Amino acid sequence: MKTALQIDITFEQILSLIRQLPARQKIKLTEELEKEVIGSKLSQLLKTFKTEELDLKTINEEVEIVRQELYEKQNH
Repeated sequence: MKTALQIDITFEQILSLIRQLPARQKIKLTEELEKEVIGSKLSQLLKTFKTEELDLKTINEEVEIVRQELYEKQNH
């Protein structure tokens, strides 16, 4: 049988607890938080760029145009 427990804790209390952790656990906590933030930022970024207006053919055409422009600049 599991019992759910809910407690009210402030950010400062959490910070105080974290400061008491050994260095290895602080590093592990940092890594876990980074994963969460990176995942969230990546999801947000993907949502920002999601569109129905672009297809691979259009993207490839634009890439070739830019490549050609860069090539011409380098050779002049």
